[in-house]
Amino acid sequence: MSDLPPDEPDPKRLAALEKKLAAVRKAQEPPPRRVDHHLSQANMAWRMVVEMVSGLGIGFGIGLGLDALFGTMPIFMVLFTMLGFAAGVKVMLRSAKEMNEDRAAEQAETLSVADEEDDRRD
Repeated sequence: MSDLPPDEPDPKRLAALEKKLAAVRKAQEPPPRRVDHHLSQANMAWRMVVEMVSGLGIGFGIGLGLDALFGTMPIFMVLFTMLGFAAGVKVMLRSAKEMNEDRAAEQAETLSVADEEDDRRD
């Protein structure tokens, strides 16, 4: 018998149990997130707003400049403001598509890592 009192746990068994628990925790730990590639929802929204406003502003500026140059005050301003709006929407939609593709790739990578871990356990 051991020289420990009956209500004291065996230190060797506790150490072995701690090792097993640490291994299980490490296996179930989610993969670290890539902070540099991850954009928050607010950053995505601000990027889209800036793209839209810049398209409108550039179109308005070009139209106003052409109207001042040719002396046709509201025609080019209205036309190029609409073109700037269309360009802003196009750039905004392309950015949204890129963000969705990035998110889908990230999720696929996370799922493949989880599948590999499941295969290793089996």
